[in-house]
Amino acid sequence: MWRNTDESYGWVTILFHWAIAILFLCQIPLGYLTQATENRPALQFELYQWHKSIGFLVLALAVPRLIWVLLTVKPRPLPKTTRLEAIAARTAHLVLLLLTVLVPLAGWAVASASPLRIPSYVFNLVVIPPLPFTPSERQEIFWSNVHAVLAYGGGMIALVHILAALRHHILLRDATLIRMLRPHRD
Repeated sequence: MWRNTDESYGWVTILFHWAIAILFLCQIPLGYLTQATENRPALQFELYQWHKSIGFLVLALAVPRLIWVLLTVKPRPLPKTTRLEAIAARTAHLVLLLLTVLVPLAGWAVASASPLRIPSYVFNLVVIPPLPFTPSERQEIFWSNVHAVLAYGGGMIALVHILAALRHHILLRDATLIRMLRPHRD
């Protein structure tokens, strides 16, 4: 089953979810490492290129995922889900979905605003042009701060999301996590 139903997520949603989740979560330590290696410029350059490459991949997946979410049915909450839990889950999902677009865009803005004008070599296959920004240190600092706040905020929301899924799976023993691992079969 490729499409969502009222009862279950389909393979398209599941594959988008896990691919983006893994890539997004890998970006946080990788982004940190780009800062921690400033005394090793060659390594730092490589880490930045990997960070930017994965960021562009997240963006390339997040945009069609956003369209998919808007066009597809969303499974109903499980029967024992409280109204507050349903609202919290929907809010967290929406915020995470938006952040998977906004964080890479903010990162692209950082690279575009940088006076260094270092090209973004995506997986050494293609160069992504900068956004039409006037390079300035002030703009670079602004977008770096926006990128960091969004990324670390997204990481915290993702952690809460993961803990909630584990709570449902381990403590409540319901199908919340299972629905995002495989579609329901009738």
